Amino acid sequence: MSVKEMDTIQASSSENNLKEVLKSNDCEPTHFRNNSHSVRILEDLQSLRKNEVLCDARFKTDDGKIVIGHKNVLIAASPYFRAMFNNFDESNKDIIHIRELDSTILQLLIDYVYTGEIMVTQENVQVLLPASHVLQLDFVNRACAEFLQKQLDVLNCIAIKKLADLHNCTELMSSSEAYIKQNILEVIKGDDFLSLSCEDLGNLISCNDLAVPFEEKVFDCVIKWVRHDLDQRKNVLPQLMEHVRLPLLRPDILDNVVEEPLLNNCPKCRDYVFEAMLFHLKKSVQQFTMPKTISYTPRQFGGSQKVILMFIRSDTFPKCCTEWYDPVTNLRENAPGINECRQPAALFVIRDKFVFSVGGKSKSVFMLDVSLKSPSWVPMANMLVSRDWLGVGVLGDSIYAVGGYNCNTLDSVEVGGSNRSEASLKSVEYYDPTLEAWTPVAEMSVCRRGAGVGVLNGLMYAVGGHSGHKYLKSVEVYRSSDGVWSSVADMETRRMNPVVALNGLLYVMGGKYYKSMEDTVEIYNPNTNTWTMERLSRNRGRIYSGVVVDRPPNFIN
Repeated sequence: MSVKEMDTIQASSSENNLKEVLKSNDCEPTHFRNNSHSVRILEDLQSLRKNEVLCDARFKTDDGKIVIGHKNVLIAASPYFRAMFNNFDESNKDIIHIRELDSTILQLLIDYVYTGEIMVTQENVQVLLPASHVLQLDFVNRACAEFLQKQLDVLNCIAIKKLADLHNCTELMSSSEAYIKQNILEVIKGDDFLSLSCEDLGNLISCNDLAVPFEEKVFDCVIKWVRHDLDQRKNVLPQLMEHVRLPLLRPDILDNVVEEPLLNNCPKCRDYVFEAMLFHLKKSVQQFTMPKTISYTPRQFGGSQKVILMFIRSDTFPKCCTEWYDPVTNLRENAPGINECRQPAALFVIRDKFVFSVGGKSKSVFMLDVSLKSPSWVPMANMLVSRDWLGVGVLGDSIYAVGGYNCNTLDSVEVGGSNRSEASLKSVEYYDPTLEAWTPVAEMSVCRRGAGVGVLNGLMYAVGGHSGHKYLKSVEVYRSSDGVWSSVADMETRRMNPVVALNGLLYVMGGKYYKSMEDTVEIYNPNTNTWTMERLSRNRGRIYSGVVVDRPPNFIN
């Protein structure tokens, strides 16, 4: 017997022995998966395509360039290509013409087929979205929609909605429509608003959840749209005015509407105005049942609308007054007053409706419930110690009065402040109620006494204040995730005044440095890192504090 034959017999015997051993161990079948297999196959296919190996699909775009691929790969990835190559005429062509599609975009999309990756940019998304829709690459289509959704702002939301509608991106269309309705007062200032069709404008102003504080804003935008192209649009005014809820206008505003020439020259529009006037007449002289038609239904804002309760020190009587301020409309209205001036007091809110005024040359605490129809300040339990210029924090429903002044400076502060020697500080501490202890964290870049503090999107902003030598216009932000302060854009002017966060923006009101700043508000947008300044509708004195609350029932509507 040869050596080879002996080796074969031994191998066979070993195999039989192994089978017996495995059988005796009762070994279960095991499924294995190579998770990198499909990735490697695609990488190899992409390499073959780049080297033009076995490529049987050639596409020519309008710019004359050729993009190549493998039919089987493209068929597996896209119903569009499957239908194309199942067509006898197309499948037998050496070169297939792809009309109205840029070669760069086609190359990107075929690269995606081979890699599963796509780079969406501001420069290509407007072309990539319709192209992915045509080629039926659903993932790319959704990626473009998600990208655009994150880019929504008042300048592009109408254009994005039109693009989404054109290419059947239902989620993007819904989100852009919701954005337009929520930001309608800013959207109507842009040129895209004036390019809306009559049908689109009618659909928009007929919505019950259009975020307008007053119905005259809807009337104004209709008149603005019609006047932009008067000859072509004046004939559709009646069908637009059908959606303006004229009976909801305040009588003084309705008097101005009556004088509008565009309505006086339109019989149907005059009927709408007469209906509104008759409603107010009946309302003023007798009890009657409110009609249940849409024209008499107040618009719903889709969530609790917020306003700012401002506290103002005046040189005349009363020395201290309060006002509601709506930053959307820049309108102000008197709020329940406080009998004594409480400028050194701290102010804060619980559950967006209970406003507390704490300390201020006394131990006293007062509370205002803004949800009541006739709210008024009521006394609460006094603090144990008198505190002026104190800080206040709220954790849950617990109130923490921090530091302040009572003949001497009291211990511990939250942000900046001053010590017993009146020196401004840049130190920062946080309080942990579970440990009942204060812990130092990173210092600010400069000392700040009386800085405005606002929390926005989980970040804490220290705004302005006094360094001990001068008033400041600088601003810095603290990120608890990395425990550091970083600078952001400066305000336009130096201020030592209140800061509130509302609707994704920071509002800095009034000012202690310049008297001319008393009737102004600066607004910080963290998305653009920019400040803008607006002048308030009236000036009654220096605003020394403010808090954000739910819109009260008695605020003008």
